[in-house]
Amino acid sequence: MQTLKKQLKQNLVLIFFSTLLLANNPATAETDQASQEKLLRARVLNNQQKADHSAHLKPIEKALEFHGVFYGYLPCNDCDGIKVTLSLKQNNNYLLVTQPARNSSKEFYEKGKYTWNDKTRTVVLTSRKDGSIRQYRIEDEGTIIQLNNDGSPMAGDKDSYALRRSDKVKSREVHIH
Repeated sequence: MQTLKKQLKQNLVLIFFSTLLLANNPATAETDQASQEKLLRARVLNNQQKADHSAHLKPIEKALEFHGVFYGYLPCNDCDGIKVTLSLKQNNNYLLVTQPARNSSKEFYEKGKYTWNDKTRTVVLTSRKDGSIRQYRIEDEGTIIQLNNDGSPMAGDKDSYALRRSDKVKSREVHIH
């Protein structure tokens, strides 16, 4: 019994000194109010830093700025029109989906890479399947106009060949004229 009491005393002394050491450690004794104030200061500093990044931003490639999903309805000689969806992705890949306006017409898919020409303000699509080229002129940040394969404008009204970016139009709905 004596040894048990001695061992219990030793354990109590050890617990007491451990508690004293932990209580005096300021890193673990931070209050909720102090941690909230620290978080608030970090948020304010973060918002101040977001104000102007121009001094340390690297110039980025224009093709990476001009991406998104474009919709339109293009003219067709042997049908009422062609519904077009063009997705320009950030990694310079594209997906072009076309569907002629006919009874039970299926969708056609084309994948490939695109490049941006800053001088001519054109986007050039190169098909992965057969290497064919399609060109679009950038009208503004939300509109591209389909061109002939050689880069010349299509015959007729340019608005008939326009594709509009999805975030710049109110609806995805395409109207047939």
